[in-house]
Amino acid sequence: MDRQTSAGAGRRGFLGGLAGWSLAAAAPGQAQTAANPAAQALPHYTRRIPGKSLKQSSYDRTGGNRDFWPMAPGETREVFNADGAGVISHVWFTIASPAEYHLKDLVLRAWWDGNPKPSVEVPIGDFFGLNLASYVIYQSAYLACSPGKSLNCYFAMPYAKGARMAVTNEGSRPVGALYSNIDYRVLDSLPPETYYFHAQYRQAQPCVAITGEAAKVNLDGKNNYVFMETHGRGHLMGITLGVLENADGWWGEGDEMIFVDDETHPVINGTGSEDYLLASWDFGGRETSQPFAHWMYGAPLIQAAERTGGRYDVYRWHGDNPVSFNTYLRHTIEHGHANDRGDNFFSVAYWYQDAPYTDFPALPPVHERIPRVKTP
Repeated sequence: MDRQTSAGAGRRGFLGGLAGWSLAAAAPGQAQTAANPAAQALPHYTRRIPGKSLKQSSYDRTGGNRDFWPMAPGETREVFNADGAGVISHVWFTIASPAEYHLKDLVLRAWWDGNPKPSVEVPIGDFFGLNLASYVIYQSAYLACSPGKSLNCYFAMPYAKGARMAVTNEGSRPVGALYSNIDYRVLDSLPPETYYFHAQYRQAQPCVAITGEAAKVNLDGKNNYVFMETHGRGHLMGITLGVLENADGWWGEGDEMIFVDDETHPVINGTGSEDYLLASWDFGGRETSQPFAHWMYGAPLIQAAERTGGRYDVYRWHGDNPVSFNTYLRHTIEHGHANDRGDNFFSVAYWYQDAPYTDFPALPPVHERIPRVKTP
């Protein structure tokens, strides 16, 4: 099976599961059909799929061809609003803006089940893995950026009572056009133990470098860069990370340290940043690094490797083995060995949780989100 086929299977898996669960809950006869081994051998789309497939988009309501929304500075545009149960299966945007950093200016937020605070709050470029505010063509299991600067997300986003999604222009310049297409499915109800999608943005510009004896050993992770932190039950699906180097050398020698149901000690300890990202040896080093993008991991942007001003966009998905937690999760990584480097990190963590969680740190103001080299 090639990568695209595998990725498609992964994207369909959640909806396939919804189809099976909903069929099983509908009636005894249907439950027997769903449990039939022969039926299980068939793709879910060969059987009845419950619910109704719909789309909400920026199409021109007058019947013309202005299928987009202009956005003034400070304007918020609601791009999705639905009542009842359902699941968003695909989000697509493309943007025309004269602002150099519009991928940092625009912020995507999503609210589940009438919660007053968002469970998704991320600059729009970072959400789609473009953490350094520049477009890079790549494909992965859940996110992609295509020619023409189109942004795609395939994370399933279920909701039991309703959902809203909005984009805010926090920049100082108008956006000429925001095009939006959001595919979703209306359902009678969600299967038992369905979790809610979350995406949290964090940054450190710069990370604070640890010096002296303290930079030789790190056992507690207290100075690590934090991707996300949450209380509740759920599972981690992965991260995207942009790195802007503030000094020559390899930024990666940091280990991931994931705290699972224990706030004092990491349960998962890795062997290096490039190892966590499922690559190796500094992505090839100063002279031979080259971008790559695979189904579960990648570094689609590598520029000026291991030099001051060097730029990296990387991602790692845990879809093959999500990191489950019952009460607490904090996902961290060292910035350099024992946190001895002070580069700029911009990240998004993606996870599912049993209830909409909204206790996020405050989003940095837009001028602080712009990647800038911070030399001494």
